[in-house]
Amino acid sequence: MKVAFSTLGCRVNVYESEAMVEKFVRDGYSVVDFSEKADVYVINTCSVTNTGDKKSRQIIGRARRQNSNAIIAVVGCYSQIAPKEVSEIKGVDVVLGTRNKGDIVYYVNKARDEKKIQIEVGAVLKNKKFENLQIEDYRDKTRAFLKIQDGCNRFCAYCLIPYTRGAVCSKDFDVVLNEVKQLANKGFKEIILSGIHTASYGVDLEGNISLVTLLEEIEKIDGIERVRIGSIEPSFFTDEVVEKCKNMKKLCPQFHLSLQSGCNDTLKRMNRRYTAEEYEKIVNVLRENLEDVSITTDVIVGFPGETDEEFNETYEFLKRIKLTKTHIFKFSPRTGTKAADMENQIDGNKKEERSKKLIELNKFNENNFTESLIGRELGVLIEHEVKGEEGVYEGYTKNYVKVHVHGIKPQNIGKIIKIKILASKGDYAEGKVVE
Repeated sequence: MKVAFSTLGCRVNVYESEAMVEKFVRDGYSVVDFSEKADVYVINTCSVTNTGDKKSRQIIGRARRQNSNAIIAVVGCYSQIAPKEVSEIKGVDVVLGTRNKGDIVYYVNKARDEKKIQIEVGAVLKNKKFENLQIEDYRDKTRAFLKIQDGCNRFCAYCLIPYTRGAVCSKDFDVVLNEVKQLANKGFKEIILSGIHTASYGVDLEGNISLVTLLEEIEKIDGIERVRIGSIEPSFFTDEVVEKCKNMKKLCPQFHLSLQSGCNDTLKRMNRRYTAEEYEKIVNVLRENLEDVSITTDVIVGFPGETDEEFNETYEFLKRIKLTKTHIFKFSPRTGTKAADMENQIDGNKKEERSKKLIELNKFNENNFTESLIGRELGVLIEHEVKGEEGVYEGYTKNYVKVHVHGIKPQNIGKIIKIKILASKGDYAEGKVVE
């Protein structure tokens, strides 16, 4: 029996798909590419934007065309928020939400045996228990993602995540540490701690447990040389936290700090819990205390009510603070959020115009940061050979700059090699091995 996966959305979804793949393999399935004919197709959906829902439906149709007799399972955020809609899509056999992916093989086999659609979508807002979907055999042997948290309690005006993922819940502290030790024993040099709202790790656990206490304990584990944090709220970095981070040798100086807007009025309508001034102060504190720190972010353009003046505030803010990289998203109204019902929705052409302006600014800032590293000798974790470029290998510095290197041997994949940065190529750097 063959199974194929298509995964949309965030790194948490990617992690959960890998864990589900393992469950199928243990049940005797072989994994094939989604473009191939398979007996089972699993679509792990995203519902952050309307585009995500639409793309999920298109992929379902594609799977059905590839094999009209296959079992099609739709899981994740889209099926959590709209299970009835998903179940009515022609050809869907299994509908699961976001907190019961661990039972995917059971429901797929049941759908085949009973020849009846299986729907199991619980009320996540009431579910505060962490579902431990663990990956045991990573296909990528260089960096390992480790999901430590799920859910969000923030309820930003534009976001459906609390309704699709539910309340904050954290993986048990000792379980996380044991998994990190297992990854170290398997030879991993870097782990990425990820979650839906990673900064809230531990708030639902007993005892004085937090993301910081977890980082401090991982610091003591031999074998792991790098620890990276997924997207995180700027308010996480209090003076006390920054002081502790200064003493962590393994913590990567690269943080994806959520911004969304550089205008306070827009931030307030979004229900974000900081001001542009507070954000800038945190950026400056990190730069003053952590060497070579790289800060990336997300920005939404065209949020309801965003005037030209408000957008210009965001543009000038980003121009001033010079972040390493900015991911720009055009606002997409999601039914069920406050923002979808707000007045003064922005015209699509205006969103496109603003998006292009920020993309150009991002290219300039990204290139400047890479250029600032020219001449430096930095550790690069070698990951794989660059596609289409024989003898050229790709890896990342501790502050997450992509580097292409000649002269690396295949046996150095998974190792941290000292590389001298020679040139900036925009979204990556070129370097050579330090003899």
